[in-house]
Amino acid sequence: MNDLTNTPRPLDGITVISLEHAIAAPFCTRQLADMGARVIKIERPGSGDFARGYDERTRGLASHFVWTNRSKESLTLDLKQDQASAVLEQLLGQADVLVQNLAPGAAARMGLGFDALHERFPRLIVCDISGYGEGGPYQDKKAYDLLIQSESGFLSVTGGPGKDQMAKAGCSIADISAGMYAYTGILGALLLRGKTGEGSRIDVSMLESMVEWMNFPMYYAFDGATPPARAGAAHATIYPYGPFPAGDGGTVMLGVQNDREWAVFCQQVLQRPELLDDGRFTSTSLRVSNRDALRDAIIEVFSQLSTGQVIARLDASQIANAQVNDMAGVWAHPQLKARNSWREIDSPVGRLPALLPPGRNSAFEPRMDSVPGLGEHTDGLLAELGYAAGDIERLRRMGAV
Repeated sequence: MNDLTNTPRPLDGITVISLEHAIAAPFCTRQLADMGARVIKIERPGSGDFARGYDERTRGLASHFVWTNRSKESLTLDLKQDQASAVLEQLLGQADVLVQNLAPGAAARMGLGFDALHERFPRLIVCDISGYGEGGPYQDKKAYDLLIQSESGFLSVTGGPGKDQMAKAGCSIADISAGMYAYTGILGALLLRGKTGEGSRIDVSMLESMVEWMNFPMYYAFDGATPPARAGAAHATIYPYGPFPAGDGGTVMLGVQNDREWAVFCQQVLQRPELLDDGRFTSTSLRVSNRDALRDAIIEVFSQLSTGQVIARLDASQIANAQVNDMAGVWAHPQLKARNSWREIDSPVGRLPALLPPGRNSAFEPRMDSVPGLGEHTDGLLAELGYAAGDIERLRRMGAV
């Protein structure tokens, strides 16, 4: 393997200023940092990003914060004070990108809307992340991940079949989707600036990000058609596709995608070729309509086999399958270990494991530096801007930093 330690990264030399909290904006900017960008995270003195206090599960640090904030510099500024705003103004004069997910309208009230900034810093790219986007009747509504999962229709197709069995995703998918579109939008804006010489604005809404992900069930229910039914961990419109119990109490996840695989599944996995002639199961839609009867037939066979035996039959038949891992199983996953997917990063509580960013590039190693302590880089950043030690101490006594 080539040593990529000192090779250039795509965003080397790019400076990002982020007025961020929670997940969406921090996840976006962490990925920019992965690609080499210098990310300066502005935090409130004394408390910082409120995600720092979500829990203490990672040796005293918050799990969300560790995940989304490595490789950043933490600068504390009370932007309600003129002296702190002057520091931010200096930083923006040297920056390429501003990312913010403050409360609706807060950035504009501070003079940080795109139009005002574009006059002063024409090359600056501004990415605004909000729940519902600018304009429209929902512009000023508060938006949290679960609320957007609800508004986007995600909850309507996720969970069990009963009216009281809807379920949220187990991770912050609305925040993640918005953070991903912000990240890719910024990359596109940097390319555009290379052609035009000017910055642009990216307006990312959590709602639109999630609705994009919901386009399959939306088109499935097009023109008033019946939407996909909630099917628990199974697929709503393909069967058999989901979890099935084995005889030893284990669970196997499997997916049969088409009629060719259905024939192989019946002949080699279930070893019941007569099911191919059963009129209830001769197409995907019929298998979905008669899923209860088909599930009974599958469980009847699997109940005589261990989890390992079921997986062995599926593998031999090239039918897609998976184990249902818990978090301990993912930490210990043999595929991640075999691909050397883990690195170690520094943090205020010592070394921590961190997943190598997906989408590996053969030309460079992603940046994976420390998770910052609150205000850890304040003095150094102010010194870079020309502040003397006495000036920094004065700002600290005033509570500006």
